[in-house]
Amino acid sequence: MTMTPEESYDIIVIGAGPAGSTAAMYAASSGASVLLIDKKKDLGSPIQCGGFLPDHEELGELLPGAELPCTLKDIPSSCVHTTTSIHRFLSPNLEPKEFGVEAYVLDRSRFDKYLAREAAKAGAELMVSTRADSIETDNVSIRGVMGEFNIRAKVIIGADGPISMVAKTAGLIERSDDMGRAVSLEYELTGVDIDRDAVEMYFGRDYAPGGYAWIISEGGDAANIGVGVRQPLCEPGVSTQDYLHRFMYEHPRAAPMLEGSSITAVISGIVPVGGAPPKTVEGNIIICGDAAGHLIATNGGGIPTAMVGGKIAGETAADAVAGKCQLAEYENRWREQMGLEIKTSVYVKKLMDGLMRSDPMMSTAMKLLTPDQMKALQRGRLPEPVKKMLKTLNTGIR
Repeated sequence: MTMTPEESYDIIVIGAGPAGSTAAMYAASSGASVLLIDKKKDLGSPIQCGGFLPDHEELGELLPGAELPCTLKDIPSSCVHTTTSIHRFLSPNLEPKEFGVEAYVLDRSRFDKYLAREAAKAGAELMVSTRADSIETDNVSIRGVMGEFNIRAKVIIGADGPISMVAKTAGLIERSDDMGRAVSLEYELTGVDIDRDAVEMYFGRDYAPGGYAWIISEGGDAANIGVGVRQPLCEPGVSTQDYLHRFMYEHPRAAPMLEGSSITAVISGIVPVGGAPPKTVEGNIIICGDAAGHLIATNGGGIPTAMVGGKIAGETAADAVAGKCQLAEYENRWREQMGLEIKTSVYVKKLMDGLMRSDPMMSTAMKLLTPDQMKALQRGRLPEPVKKMLKTLNTGIR
């Protein structure tokens, strides 16, 4: 294996998360020379999000127009903490509503390493503990454990997260709107007594303003609990950790289940819930995953959309290098496969924002929704009767 990079590659992928590793795998499989770099010393660590992933059948319903990567079809058992089959929503007044969702709870550290290994098997060169400092046209300056290098690339793929250096360099994102970002903070716990078959999502301004709190089993007596909040909707002087501690120690339903537990890990991250930017291609640069807003805003889930975006990015980059298409075709391809779902989920989230400012109205809305309608909203869909109801309720709180 090469310990130092070559002087040039067809494609450089920056970021070896689910989007970047998938992009590298598909680009290399198509015959392109690929360098995949990541600033982390240990891929998958620190973990920056939970590992909830609907199974293949559910993903087919969530993203009906997408060509799913092969790595989403057969998840190695070594990468799975446990499985769940129920999604349960708890309104601010604690009334539950649930529906079926078959899903995996991933060990994200192992899963991310698995995806990077698959990229390497396909022929991509992998360098960890390596940071991209700057990009100038086709030149990428990198530095890391192996030294400092200037490397040329025909195509650069930015899969470097919501605060993307690649996207900013290309002028593709300016995420200054705090309502377009959620902050998540999670604890992995041991010693809990919870429903192992269910993912529970809790709503209410006292615990998760502008988002939700959750409890997800990791098998046995382990669980992932967390909150996702948006700063403009938070109480002045109340931090994300304050909200998580309120949920863990004071919530009338959650606190008894979590009593006596111990924290084994702390996980935090930024979730770009504002949707995709107007452009995701500029010159020889394309972006995917969180860098491109590839996630479903109503639930914050980004693993499958990131991997679909990564697949399309890798294939399009390889096609462009081979002269089969223009790189700008990436824009059309990913929007055709999942653009409507991402765009609709942002619209649904904005409708829900008004209700989240009022616990009584949020409880009323959740009471009126059927389980099937709740599942549709969670997927970012908006049936017409639900749209009319939400607009009516929003009018009532103005």
